[in-house]
Amino acid sequence: MQIEKTTVNIGFNPLTDCASVVMAAMLGFDEKHGIRIALSRETSWAGVRDKLMTGELDAAHALYGLIYGTQLGIGAQPRDMAVLMNLNRNGQSITLSRRLAGQGATDGASLAALMARNVGENSRQYVFAQTFPTGTHAMWLYYWLAAHGIHPMKDVRAITVPPSQMVYNLVEGHMDGFCAGDPWGHQAVLDGVGVTATTSQQIWPDHPEKVLGASLEFVRAHPNTCRALVAAVLEAGRWIDASDENRRATAEIIAAVPYIDTGKAAILPRMLGRYDDGAGHAWRDEHPMCFHQDGQANYPWLSDGMWFMTQFRRWGLLKTDPDYLAVAQSVTQLRLYREAAEMAGVAVPEGVLRTSTLVDGHVWDGTDPEAYAASFPVHMRN
Repeated sequence: MQIEKTTVNIGFNPLTDCASVVMAAMLGFDEKHGIRIALSRETSWAGVRDKLMTGELDAAHALYGLIYGTQLGIGAQPRDMAVLMNLNRNGQSITLSRRLAGQGATDGASLAALMARNVGENSRQYVFAQTFPTGTHAMWLYYWLAAHGIHPMKDVRAITVPPSQMVYNLVEGHMDGFCAGDPWGHQAVLDGVGVTATTSQQIWPDHPEKVLGASLEFVRAHPNTCRALVAAVLEAGRWIDASDENRRATAEIIAAVPYIDTGKAAILPRMLGRYDDGAGHAWRDEHPMCFHQDGQANYPWLSDGMWFMTQFRRWGLLKTDPDYLAVAQSVTQLRLYREAAEMAGVAVPEGVLRTSTLVDGHVWDGTDPEAYAASFPVHMRN
């Protein structure tokens, strides 16, 4: 197999779920497959999108919804994009400020009750931050608020803040809460400035999160490079998930300045599935962040990509229904993934759709996305 480009420029944002991309380079899985991963620490998801467009980045640790939003031209000119693989499941959270917690709001129900009391003379605008308008965190935040009867487009103001700046902006009082990936939710708890109102896996157990994304142009010009890249990252994810010892070693590495640049104490507990919400509740999570799960976490299910499009439609980011399945088939590089998985010795599921039940009881199986998108009582459809 002739590798078209041996040095591959890969972007990432400082989040725990960049781990498999970083470890693929640190542990030499890239060299094993004939490439060298050159890592580039980015400061925002918009920056990742723009650098994928210009070719400054060949591929990136990216939000699932960012890839699909770019494909569909939401907030920018449309560009054909590619999902090479899923990088992880779970491991995000919604944080509420200590000020709200002091007023009794520590979860969705109590937040809704507090907002219902603050009407008339006591009314004010609540501000919540997500990390990118079409990203996973925006969708988790909106879904969770709506599940508790709070309209994310009418009852609150949503703003966009890069993940590493969430805690600072919470401290400064610029917002009442945020949805972001770890370690930033746990950092807010450690710093005593926020409480974890919910985890993303409580919204959707074993949900899709980050992907290895690229422009379709790059994939078509460099298919062997992309196969080698996916195989290397698959091996890294499998290594991380193999033991708590490996997760500890990973946390030590990614906490360093070139990567997340925070203390290991902000990263490791939740990597091990140990959660503390900062409001007196600690637990061992049944659905912690996973990087492999025998390949289940990495397989790019078509239904995962389709789900994000249903939410774009629900919230008015799309004015009409796209051809959900056709778009997902175009973006998702299933054949390339299967070939890379074979190179890495990773099992591949037979189907392309999976079934999940979300926090509000809605069942998603990918079979009728148009009806699913229209089924929610809280929405912004035209």
